[in-house]
Amino acid sequence: MPVSLSKPIVGVDVAKNELVIYQADGDLLEAIPNTKTSIKQWLKALLGPVSIAIEATNIYHLDFADLAYEAGCTIYMVGGYELKHYREGVKIRAKTDALDAKLLARYLKNEAEELRPWTPPSPMYRQLLSLFRRRAALVQARVGLVQSWSNEPLLKAAFAEQIKSMQRLETMIEKTINDQLKEAGLLGQLKRCLKVEGIGFLTGARLLTAFQRGEFSNADAFIAFLGMDLRVSKSGQKDGRRSLTKRGDPEARRLLHNAAMSASRTKAWKGFYDEQRARGFSTTQALVILARKLARVVFALLKGQSEYQPKVS
Repeated sequence: MPVSLSKPIVGVDVAKNELVIYQADGDLLEAIPNTKTSIKQWLKALLGPVSIAIEATNIYHLDFADLAYEAGCTIYMVGGYELKHYREGVKIRAKTDALDAKLLARYLKNEAEELRPWTPPSPMYRQLLSLFRRRAALVQARVGLVQSWSNEPLLKAAFAEQIKSMQRLETMIEKTINDQLKEAGLLGQLKRCLKVEGIGFLTGARLLTAFQRGEFSNADAFIAFLGMDLRVSKSGQKDGRRSLTKRGDPEARRLLHNAAMSASRTKAWKGFYDEQRARGFSTTQALVILARKLARVVFALLKGQSEYQPKVS
């Protein structure tokens, strides 16, 4: 049964240059420019705070979410995956900005009991997340260039210098991440993470960044935030293939996967990895299991402010 929210319901579809807003109570649909000035004017015209469902985009929803939160509105972030499948579930065959704004309001009205209100992350979290994403994009570009230019001898010297320049920029980003953690007084926490076999600077810093996002009640919540929880498909006698939900930041999962590859070769974790392989799991599946284990260990260290105790052989 739908939960009755205390505030009027609004759905907001976000694009880079425009916001399409649907106010369910008055069946009012409007479009405004996606600028701070226009958003402030729209919020000022409201009769009072409202409950807003907004589809999370890359960055284009942030100004609206921040300003609406400051104005006393309750914000609910809806992922594109959830909205897509909800659209299919209620048999809406078309997709337009206006329909999506209405669908977001409908989703909030019917699913409010299962949703958690959004709160703005700290400036430090946003800065660190931005640095990690830019580094990931830089690495992806560098690797792509190396692969596509590997058979071009005429420009070998110039290309090598370009690659070195990109690597220097990567190093600069990593130093900036370290400086941000130092300024926030989190280097001690990072050192806790680095004592876990397989966890390097980037993985430890990324997990520490994720930990700063909010109060996680347990390790399962932390794993889900990272998108490392499993999607189960089981009905009657059919037990379908399990897969990761992949709801969180893909860079965190990539770094964890690399950490698991490194950990699987250490004395501390090789036995655990071999055990998963012996149970019939593929190499990738065994590494995912190990990656989740590493994330759980790091969470326990950060949550309990405890020191890592290496596994006794």
